[in-house]
Amino acid sequence: MAKPRKPKIDDSKPDNSGAVVRHQKLCLSIKMDKRQIYGYTELEIAVPDIGIVGLHAENLGIESVFVDGEPTEFEYYPRQQNVVESEKKWSRVSTPSLAADTAASAYTSALEKELVPNLLIRAPNEQQDQVNLDNGEAKQNVKLVRINYWVEKAETGIHFNDNVLHTDNQIRRARCWFPCMDEASQRCCYDLEFTVAHNLVAVSTGSLLYQVLSKDDHSHKTYVYRLDVPVTAQWISLVVAPFEILPDHHLGFISHMCLPANLSKLRNTVEFFHNAFNHYEEYLDAKFPFGSYTQVFLAPEMAVSSSSLGASISIFSSQVLYDERVIDQTIDTSIKLAFALAKQWFGVYVVPEEPSDEWLLDGLAGFLTDLFIKKFLGNNEARYRRYKANCAVCKADDSGATALTSSASCKDLYGTHCIGIYGKIRSWKSVAILQMLEKQMGPESFRKILQKVVFRARDTNPVRSLSTKEFRHFATKVGNLERPFVKEFFPRWVGSCGCPMLRMGFSYNKRKNMVELAVLRECTATPDASASVLNSDSDNREGDIGWPGMMSIRVYELDGMYDHPILPLAGEMWQLLEIQCHSKLAARRFQKPKKGSKPDGSDENGDAVPATDIRSSLESPLLWIRADPEMEYLAEIQFNQPVQMWINQLEKDEDVVAQAQAIAALEALPQLSFSVVNALNNFLRDPKAFWRVRIEAAFALANTASEETDWSGLLHLVKFYKSQRFDATIGLPKPNDFHDFPEYFVLEAIPQAVATVRAADKKSPREAIEFVLQLLKYNDNTGNPYSDVFWLAALVQSVGQLEFGQQSVVFLSSLLKRIDRLLQFDRLMPSYNGILTISCIRTLVQIALKLSGSVHLDHVFELIKPFQDFKTLWQIRIEASRALLDLEFHYRGIDAALSLFIRYLKEEQTLRGQAKLAAHAMRLCQIRDRSDSKDDIKSTTLVALLSVLEGHLAFNNIYLRHNLFCILHILAGRTDEGFGWVEAGMHLLCRFNVEFEFQPCFQSADTIWGSQR
Repeated sequence: MAKPRKPKIDDSKPDNSGAVVRHQKLCLSIKMDKRQIYGYTELEIAVPDIGIVGLHAENLGIESVFVDGEPTEFEYYPRQQNVVESEKKWSRVSTPSLAADTAASAYTSALEKELVPNLLIRAPNEQQDQVNLDNGEAKQNVKLVRINYWVEKAETGIHFNDNVLHTDNQIRRARCWFPCMDEASQRCCYDLEFTVAHNLVAVSTGSLLYQVLSKDDHSHKTYVYRLDVPVTAQWISLVVAPFEILPDHHLGFISHMCLPANLSKLRNTVEFFHNAFNHYEEYLDAKFPFGSYTQVFLAPEMAVSSSSLGASISIFSSQVLYDERVIDQTIDTSIKLAFALAKQWFGVYVVPEEPSDEWLLDGLAGFLTDLFIKKFLGNNEARYRRYKANCAVCKADDSGATALTSSASCKDLYGTHCIGIYGKIRSWKSVAILQMLEKQMGPESFRKILQKVVFRARDTNPVRSLSTKEFRHFATKVGNLERPFVKEFFPRWVGSCGCPMLRMGFSYNKRKNMVELAVLRECTATPDASASVLNSDSDNREGDIGWPGMMSIRVYELDGMYDHPILPLAGEMWQLLEIQCHSKLAARRFQKPKKGSKPDGSDENGDAVPATDIRSSLESPLLWIRADPEMEYLAEIQFNQPVQMWINQLEKDEDVVAQAQAIAALEALPQLSFSVVNALNNFLRDPKAFWRVRIEAAFALANTASEETDWSGLLHLVKFYKSQRFDATIGLPKPNDFHDFPEYFVLEAIPQAVATVRAADKKSPREAIEFVLQLLKYNDNTGNPYSDVFWLAALVQSVGQLEFGQQSVVFLSSLLKRIDRLLQFDRLMPSYNGILTISCIRTLVQIALKLSGSVHLDHVFELIKPFQDFKTLWQIRIEASRALLDLEFHYRGIDAALSLFIRYLKEEQTLRGQAKLAAHAMRLCQIRDRSDSKDDIKSTTLVALLSVLEGHLAFNNIYLRHNLFCILHILAGRTDEGFGWVEAGMHLLCRFNVEFEFQPCFQSADTIWGSQR
């Protein structure tokens, strides 16, 4: 047995040997009681002329290596932790700036080292004169390399949790449980054998061939899997546990597995799944690429993220499971499962040719998921989600790091660009770009492209990689797009950053019966960022920061709707366009307002619909105007039109995007008339309107409530709620009845909207506080077949949003008693995923921070500290830790909060909990960075953060490591200046992961029962 070699300081890094793995076999025995994993792997490797094979291996004990059955020499360079040298290096770290420099050096160095093979095996290259009779070419020097090994500690890449063993599929962590070529360019087929105790089930990648009792020990069983589709090592997964197996009733080759306690939830959750599976196969006109598909659900504290993917297997947190009584979780779970299935097609089966092509596969998977949402959750849900995602992208797409194919955002960031909110931004942008292409070429042509991509991957000479260049070729050949358009489209949208930012206004020329539209086109990205990326792409035209294509302007007139595709997105920044109207004023006569109407068109009772298009027709035949109504472009549009036209758009346009835009415009008005309030109220009351947009109308009403409007917005909200939920005879809430799901979601949001109402002194009105207290006091779920846990959680959160003044603070005692009663009740009968306790903790901390002058910190700490006990539910424990960090930060500053964070981090045993704590600490650092008073960071705190960054905790958890790097950068207040591409790109990732907190009103719910126009 060769001992691991400790590399000297002046040793050069071993280069990649250039070997190619043709096939790999993995045979492991798992001793769950002893926490042991041992066995061997056999690799068929085409050995290069140098005669050296380089593999990746970490956290492994290499017992012996054989080549073609003969022992051979090998050198193993495991990851070393030289704490003494590190401490010497950190001794000079005294400022956040120096700490950030050290962090950048340590992080990039660690990422670079991960690319280098560290298990070098001697495989002599013998001269071969044999000829391959099939093609006449000389045979390559293929060797069979066998490595006997054991896993030293199952803490990286693979983990033991009670009676469960599972992998986590983190980037470049497959090497931590079996030697392999852990690179995106190395793909091969696998044979997998796992021997476990007979009462356990071993679930892995590929199709299960058979299971058999072990010859030597009948108390153990061996599971044998085969994967005939070449994949990278990252997609090899393994889960061992005493599973309950639920075969899919509709598709026999699909299995769903969970631990016994969750079987009833599992059965209810996956009932829909065959619909998504069949829809994808029908759309792509191809069978599922793998012989089987398995969904595994584990306890949330076991996984490093809510979902992890392997070839033909997806591992989820059991937190996404729900029973028939839970309403709010359904849509989020459906989309998460549908997206994981889409990634099997695009991402695992069809792979990116280069790191710069990852956006394409991620976008195609998201595109498939959107198709699922549209068909099974409704067109309203799909369009609303896409609109919110596009708004998020436009807000964030302002620098070179968001260029999807630039080296700064892909290759040189070693996969870290997919971590955190930045990864979501990239995904949303990728999907938006592909949807733009679909609209340009037509749905059927785009579908043919996807079918062609899948077909060639299944061909006799399969091509399973896809590049951006190839997709451009398909866009012209299959999609019939013109070459000049494609040549401009991809460099500008994919290879560059920034989205069009259009500011529009118009006037009506009565003499010409024409709309004169003024447009100013800008870019969301800074000019320097756009220019730097554009200049790096030779296909781009110099100095042109426009976008290809023509945007459509839709004009709603008295006589109908008319589209005008006349707005170019390139050329002059200022443009003046003329649009001919089709309707004539002479065709309409003015109708006198009703008796008792106000000048603004509203009635005395405040509930009647105002005279909408009639008043606007006095001066023009225009009802309202929209730019890019079909969302053909990813653009930020600021359109100015009269208030009455916004009201017309809200009341008469059936598109949910148009309605959301109208609500946002009306809410932002500097002066609010009663007609605006009435329009919002009428929309809120309309049961035919989409429930998500009705919720936006509710919050807009709350925002309009003020003394100037006689609190009409607040009164409308309370009146509507009482009309739906109160017993008119006794004036108290009726028992809960949640059968009408859309109405349930709207009413669930009303108390939160009411809690945001503020008086002139920035405090909540007495009526708002009394309303929320009454709802908490008289909530009754008797006879309701559905759970009210989300309903109650929303009520509790609304308490945290209230602002108490001197006169209303008397209600605080009653509210706190209600919250305490809910906490006690949740201890006795735990709610779904601990949601109720989590809401109570958040609300208590919010109240404590708002009333910091009269609340003692120690008392609040004592109240929340018990929830940190490791016997409590994982979600509650993490929320309690985050709450205590908030309190520490508010009362004692960022240095004390970070010191407490490091302590909690070392105590937290779960990878997911560590990552969540680090993400929260990162937000606190950003809050401190934005504040005027910045307290000092002690050098001991900086050194402690660096120690964790370079320690085993960070190596085991790539999400924690990345967040720690971001924390140190934020503390230094770093900007993009003075950095190389790698450091600058990583700094941008830090900013995205913290500054951009996108919370898109996606209240978890199932819109299958919602309004679907």
